[in-house]
Amino acid sequence: MAAKLIFAPEAEHDISEAYDWYEHQRFGLGEDFLSCVDACIQAICRRPEMYGIIYENYQRCLTRRFPYSIFYEFSNGIVTVYSVFHNSRDPQKWRDRLSL
Repeated sequence: MAAKLIFAPEAEHDISEAYDWYEHQRFGLGEDFLSCVDACIQAICRRPEMYGIIYENYQRCLTRRFPYSIFYEFSNGIVTVYSVFHNSRDPQKWRDRLSL
């Protein structure tokens, strides 16, 4: 059975911001980005333990085609997505967000 999914408001903002940027680059590219993120989210919900712990209790799934990581925590059958983060950004920023 798939895990229950919760998005932190910051993760929703990350996705919206990236969507807008890609859509501005080329019409339809934002939709492609959303499809890639959705595919990762579905994979995480089906098998949340598949991705290793990379920082404290948090796990990471890398998107295909787009250079983004999805940071999440899995506990008691619930997947909580905290960040959808561009891989070229300073890693201290996602660590700071996860440490709050």
